[in-house]
Amino acid sequence: MGDTKGVWGSDPSDSYDQLADRFRQTFHRIREGSVQRDLNRKLLYEEIGWLKEIGFGALRIPQEKGGFGATLPEFFNLLIELAEADSNLPQAMRIHFGFTERILGLPEGEQRDRWLKRLAEGALIGNAQTETGESKVGSYATKLSKSEGHLRLNGVKYYSTGTIYADWIVVGATDEEDEFVTAIVPVTAKGIDIVDDWAGFGQTLTASGTTTFADTPVDKDEVLKRESYPKYGTAFVQMVHLATLAGIARAAARDVSAAVKERRRTFSHAAANTSAEDPQVLQVVGRVHSQAYAAGAIVLKAAQALQRVYDIEATADAEYADKIKDEADIEVAQAQTVVARLTLEAVSSIFDALGASATARAKGLDRYWRNARTITSHNPLIYKERIVGDYTVNGTRPPIGWQTGIANN
Repeated sequence: MGDTKGVWGSDPSDSYDQLADRFRQTFHRIREGSVQRDLNRKLLYEEIGWLKEIGFGALRIPQEKGGFGATLPEFFNLLIELAEADSNLPQAMRIHFGFTERILGLPEGEQRDRWLKRLAEGALIGNAQTETGESKVGSYATKLSKSEGHLRLNGVKYYSTGTIYADWIVVGATDEEDEFVTAIVPVTAKGIDIVDDWAGFGQTLTASGTTTFADTPVDKDEVLKRESYPKYGTAFVQMVHLATLAGIARAAARDVSAAVKERRRTFSHAAANTSAEDPQVLQVVGRVHSQAYAAGAIVLKAAQALQRVYDIEATADAEYADKIKDEADIEVAQAQTVVARLTLEAVSSIFDALGASATARAKGLDRYWRNARTITSHNPLIYKERIVGDYTVNGTRPPIGWQTGIANN
């Protein structure tokens, strides 16, 4: 009897298993400690180290540059598997992978080669983009300025997801010409203070806290203009969230199946003597698995759309490239509205198949809903649905990026 792929569908490529097998033992190790880490707020230094040791951060780096050359469908399927082990990790590495795509899209040259080498050797990238307080939409209070012939960075960032684990930080700032730029600084640079003060109820180990820059020196060769973002960059970082949600749904489906199989207690008015024989309980388990299956299938379908954009990035037909890019953005927006709801319903309904004992904190089942709800709050679903409707009805192009802040009126 040959091997099967289980209930999650076919792999994104014939060579996927060979690629994934390199990482699955580490995913299993990560999964083993996930509940205790969540209960004790034990940050992910060790687990990040494991992923660096096996080169996980170099998934998308071409093989000839020292990476694995994973396609986008392969990459996102691996993120689903990692999120199934611990959903904090793909989110903590989200900007790392987004930055990698940006580097892949740079013109051939010293800067691209320098960064591909760093990434292939295991450098991990954190982020410092979002600002709170009086920050206005469409602007950064963080400034990159020149002082005595040297570039200096000053500002305060929040939601610095993954930065506490990183080697380098990509910082969104405004330069002296009032243009958006990205400054890249090592975490060891002077004037940087990173604090784990994320107070959300979910994704508590992503270290999405505050980063402060006080006259932090910036190398002039480590500044990128806004134009260097890939066409699919906005959709890509959203897809990391969707893959994370699909992984959460799978983990919840697996846990509820195991719990029902082992459960000995039942109710006087149950439909069978054990939960494992109860058709109503089995229906709940089946629904959760079906929702997790659908979430994963949708993510991989949307990943194919991003791969199409990546493959035509260098095309001379700009109008066609823009059309493919817009369609991919809409596909990802459509996926977000459905995957979010599938996952939230799945992780909530697992408790319908279990008794009150399932709510014990020590079991950690609540983390699935907390984590999924936190991720789905990043980019409001109502706006995504409107964007899809406006495109399909009026042909309005989707926004290429967005910021949060106080309205400019």
